[in-house]
Amino acid sequence: MTTAPARPKDLYPTRGATEVTTPRQDPVVWSVPDAPGPIEPAGLGAFERDGFLAIDQLVGPDEVARFRAEADRLTTDPAIRADERSIVEPRSQEIRSVFEIHKISEVFASLVRDERVVGIARQILGSDVYVHQSRINLKPGFGASGFYWHSDFETWHAEDGMPNMRAVSVSIALTENFDTNGGLMIMPGSHKSFLGCAGETPEDNYKKSLQMQDAGTPSDEALTRMADAHGIKLFTGKAGSATWFDCNCMHGSGDNITPYARSNVFVVFNSVENAAVEPYAAPIRRPDFIGARDFTPVR
Repeated sequence: MTTAPARPKDLYPTRGATEVTTPRQDPVVWSVPDAPGPIEPAGLGAFERDGFLAIDQLVGPDEVARFRAEADRLTTDPAIRADERSIVEPRSQEIRSVFEIHKISEVFASLVRDERVVGIARQILGSDVYVHQSRINLKPGFGASGFYWHSDFETWHAEDGMPNMRAVSVSIALTENFDTNGGLMIMPGSHKSFLGCAGETPEDNYKKSLQMQDAGTPSDEALTRMADAHGIKLFTGKAGSATWFDCNCMHGSGDNITPYARSNVFVVFNSVENAAVEPYAAPIRRPDFIGARDFTPVR
């Protein structure tokens, strides 16, 4: 366990009186050109341009079955349900997410350490990495709620104290992602500018925001401008497919009113050279299971 370093200058002001757009101050791909890694140069170029990279099959069917079985085990365990790391769907009272899965499950810890996963994170971020956040997301059919448009970095910067845009997320599908069951949507290229949102952060905001985003939500006018400029990409794919995306991509997902569940494993890797400090726009830190304070590199 390590402590947070002194807080660097705030390059991305947010949660003030008005919305503020700031050009990105950081690279998208931090590794040197032709650095070895799982992604070919063309893939890194696409990630630089669009802010995301989709992989048709990152893990195989047998592995998907193992991860789904582990997700089922966790979400049916009464002790896990009672743990604050489990977030419950407001309407159905079913578990929506379980956080810090790389610490409570060796099955998911092994996935995080897998070179197919952590190797891509190291290649994009150009350094050793630690896990800022991990979770399983469950979106059962017939009414599971979506998540409104947002930039993860805006939240991690404001509420977790992440200084720079040097983090990357991966969403690994445990069920098929159709174009109808509340899949991930991203505005390609939106990662090149930062939208600082209006409004102060309430104390203990995380208790509400993990169920329904409020603070850190862009205005309809800003979202319309961004959608007009960048368009919207909806991700579909078989179980085992993965989407890597930059921490500052504007993204969201709709409700799932189909009969077909959508579940995924979600891992956020942050550079060890970008360790979280004190929050930039929140009265207190979020709990460690949401924004890690253990900066130990993944090995």
